[in-house]
Amino acid sequence: MYIKFEKIRWMNFLSTGNNFTEIDLSEHKTRLIVGDNGSGKSTVLDALTFCLYNKPFRKINKPQLVNSINKKGCLVELELETGGNKYKITRGIKPSLFEIHKNGELLSQDAANKDYQEVLEKHILKLNYKSFCQVVIVGSASFVPFMQLNTASRREVIEDILDIKIFSSMSSLVKDDISSLKTKLSNNSDKRSLKEESIRMFKETQKKLQRNTDDLIENYKQKIKDTKSKIDVVQKDVDILVEEVSDFDSVKDKNADLKSKINEIQKIEYGLNQKIQRLKKDLDFYENSEECPTCKQAIDENFKIQAQDSKTKKINEYQDGLKALTSKSEKIQQRVESISLTLNKISQKNIELSEKNKEMKMHNFYISDISKEIEKLNQDHKDIQDDQELTQLENDYKDLKREYLVLKEEAGILEVAVSLLKDSGIKSKIIKQYVPVMNSLINQYLQSMDFFVSFELDESFTEKILSRHRDIFSYDSFSEGEKFRIDLALLFTWRKIAKLKNSVSTNILIMDEVFDSSLDSGGTDDFMKLINDTDDMSNIIIISHKGDQLYDSFDNVLKFEKVKGFSRVA
Repeated sequence: MYIKFEKIRWMNFLSTGNNFTEIDLSEHKTRLIVGDNGSGKSTVLDALTFCLYNKPFRKINKPQLVNSINKKGCLVELELETGGNKYKITRGIKPSLFEIHKNGELLSQDAANKDYQEVLEKHILKLNYKSFCQVVIVGSASFVPFMQLNTASRREVIEDILDIKIFSSMSSLVKDDISSLKTKLSNNSDKRSLKEESIRMFKETQKKLQRNTDDLIENYKQKIKDTKSKIDVVQKDVDILVEEVSDFDSVKDKNADLKSKINEIQKIEYGLNQKIQRLKKDLDFYENSEECPTCKQAIDENFKIQAQDSKTKKINEYQDGLKALTSKSEKIQQRVESISLTLNKISQKNIELSEKNKEMKMHNFYISDISKEIEKLNQDHKDIQDDQELTQLENDYKDLKREYLVLKEEAGILEVAVSLLKDSGIKSKIIKQYVPVMNSLINQYLQSMDFFVSFELDESFTEKILSRHRDIFSYDSFSEGEKFRIDLALLFTWRKIAKLKNSVSTNILIMDEVFDSSLDSGGTDDFMKLINDTDDMSNIIIISHKGDQLYDSFDNVLKFEKVKGFSRVA
């Protein structure tokens, strides 16, 4: 992917005032930016990285980017073209602003700023900050040469340049999938264990219920048997009682007859007693009276004696009859009392018979209830045997088992994918193909700068440098000027590889004060010759103090100056 940076402009950024400072990044092949210290010539580096990555190139706190005099309206705009589309990126502070326009239309800002920044880096630039600072910007202040990066950072830069970070992203996604799959497998295992336990417990409960049901039915049957035995005993008692009370009516009738006779005797006795009383009254009259109270005539003594004898005789007759009746009455009364005792006994037997009948009825009810319970238990047992819940549990377990096999197969595929996407997998093979090309280009660029060493990077990006009489040297064993030549050779190599790979090729290279520190005059001449003779360098911007020495070597010169505290292009 090729990125063409076209224009950048900024205002109220660092020492720049309220008017835009604009630089056409694609106008000249070589451009020199000069100016006194503090004039703002390096601001373009910070403006570019701030606009793209929301942080300056140099070690400046973000709030300090706002012009300290105006204190607001800090704004940077960058125009670039990539993938056949034109983009305008705008970022500001006080007020905060971050916008991306594609072909004149604002890209959706529904997502958070972090996601919006990710769109810019991963989908438009396809270049992170670390790689950007390896292939686009070289600064003396905060540039970290490739050789001073740790192994992980070196790999990250190379993966960006070779456009193989996609494998790292894929590896991360696959690892996420594996993690998710492990969770699914764990959940599946838990669910299967739970189903197995549910099935086991269900079957165990069925067996236990069956045992309990059988025991209960057997117990109920025994109770029925015992109750029937009790009914048989009671039935015998009932039969005896029925026989005993069978002549109750005849005895009762007989008792009534006897009581009727007693009543008749009592009436006769009453009549006899009345007659005896009258006779005694008459007898008393004849004994104590001398004349008739009616006619007032004297009563004849013989008549009196005859009357007394007659009355006495009748009294005796009546008294004898009364005695006979009393005797007869007493005998009848004795029989009545005897019959009453018999009737009382029979009544007790009837009560007892009624109780026995009730008892038999209760026993029969009890047998009926138990029989119904037995029938219900038998039906429940049949329902248990045909229970759909167990079938559902077993079907669920089979489904989980099938799901487990599918997940295991998927896990096996993902494990193979992880193995291929490791650093030692596909990426290693791609890097292995490019390492010889990288080493060849590095040595070509070193020779172009009259630095004759044999420089090699291995597949883990560890250097091996042979110099002089083929002695092995390390990067740190060289002088600053020699190390800078190595850094430049690596920088140009990365740009060349990026262009060959069509990954992160750009039209600009910005170098800040490269000529002011490590390179001597010979090194400067070699470098200028290198960038002028190389077609890979489209638009080179050099920031330097050595303006008077370098004017004639560049197509264009921009001079920055500070007037009344604000930086501007002179």
